[in-house]
Amino acid sequence: MNRILLLPGDGIGPEVVREARAVLELVSRRFDLKLEFEEALIGGSAIDAEETPLSDATVARARECQAVLLGAVGGPKWDDMPVDIRPEKGLLRIRKELGLFANLRPASVFPALAAASSLRPEIVDGIDLLVVRELTGGIYFGEPRGRATVEGTREARNTMVYDEHEVARITRVAFEAAQGRRQHLTHVHKANVLDVSQLWMDVVEEVARDFPDVELAHQLVDSCAMLLVREPARFDVIVTGNLFGDILSDEAAMITGSLGMLPSASLGEGGVGLFEPVHGSAPDIAGQDVANPLATILSVAMLCEHSLGASEAARAIEAAVTGVLEDGHRTGDLVLGDENVETIGCTEMGERVREKLS
Repeated sequence: MNRILLLPGDGIGPEVVREARAVLELVSRRFDLKLEFEEALIGGSAIDAEETPLSDATVARARECQAVLLGAVGGPKWDDMPVDIRPEKGLLRIRKELGLFANLRPASVFPALAAASSLRPEIVDGIDLLVVRELTGGIYFGEPRGRATVEGTREARNTMVYDEHEVARITRVAFEAAQGRRQHLTHVHKANVLDVSQLWMDVVEEVARDFPDVELAHQLVDSCAMLLVREPARFDVIVTGNLFGDILSDEAAMITGSLGMLPSASLGEGGVGLFEPVHGSAPDIAGQDVANPLATILSVAMLCEHSLGASEAARAIEAAVTGVLEDGHRTGDLVLGDENVETIGCTEMGERVREKLS
């Protein structure tokens, strides 16, 4: 039996996870995946109930499962809390505890949504890229860190730290992904000013020797950000550190039309994968049945692919999402004044996808 831990989280998280779970239950029956579901708290909901953004008990349960499906964390209710106990710390901790060092964020354009992109159709056409972001190192975790008052002046510091083993393992994940795609890898860095990026350059070049079939390019992060909006179709796989990957993956997501369409997978060496939509908790629309569940449903497709080895189920989910969009169904975030589409809510969008699967 494959155990799946659901962490709905905050805001629209419970709504989108509910629809994604129903999709997963359906494909489980259709493809005989033998799934068993558990549910626990993370983020603000965990703070309210357990006085911590992620309890030790939830971490222990996650380690015993095949995969974790997460909704979203955070919201204005907890914005004034100390940084070390805010909802986002729950997300950072579970990644660290499970050793999830590789974040995979695909960004491609569904043909039916080409008009939703802020870029011209001829620029959007052909976008199919994958950002491979290092997830457990870098400036988000480096020490020393913190705030202080020094001689009457407030200051703050964060430290960007990577060692060669951290860089090598994420680089290998990216090269292996590129081998199964268009065999092109772009390493994004800031080696002209950062010692850390100079280490990345050295290690990436060393790992590249084991992948002669993949073409490697190096790109400064600022020019990469520009090229993503000017020539996004030029990219296949992008590999980079935690901070740059955080920013660039959101940029890549938006050029495809909506954050509500982008899934992600966080993988590591321990065997447990974490799957979640790229979007946030959107507390302003929570509980209104207007959220877009498709990013979470597509995250379930990645769960099937990477944690269950069920590629056929993954392709079926992706095909169902494509079919629903081609039929003209849209949640509000995907509508740009097109009178030929039907605006539907979160629940109905999930139902439409399940109808296609059936």
